Amino acid sequence: MKIILKESVDNLGTVGDVVSVKDGYGRNFLIPQGLGILADPRRVHEIEHQKRALEKKRLREMAKAEEVAKALEGVRLTFRRKTSDQEQLFGSVTPLDIETALQAKGFAISRKQIVLDHPIKALGEFPVVVKIQGPVKAQVKVIVEKEGEA
Repeated sequence: MKIILKESVDNLGTVGDVVSVKDGYGRNFLIPQGLGILADPRRVHEIEHQKRALEKKRLREMAKAEEVAKALEGVRLTFRRKTSDQEQLFGSVTPLDIETALQAKGFAISRKQIVLDHPIKALGEFPVVVKIQGPVKAQVKVIVEKEGEA
């Protein structure tokens, strides 16, 4: 019996796969549990069409993400913060600060996309990775300067 999986099933396949299973397994478990539907030629054709459409959409989104990554690659963000006499920062530069600065420059980036293990608490120049989508990443330079300097 051929079944189209509606959900991923361990040791069988993932969503949209057409799999061959024993009649009893399909009729008594997969179909009643809502994990699969009987595969007829019309449904198989629909699933293949949906897969092609999703693949095209994914490729378009990846192309857009790569364009954003190229635009982000040269971006430098400068933050001025108050410091003590020993040049310790009062406060820090957080993903929220970076998100706000990127949005001010016209990039639609959320703080969840900014990879920063710990807030920046020192003066200097720091590379920060921004995950755009999937494997597409970009690196921006974050510069922290002492407030009041030119």
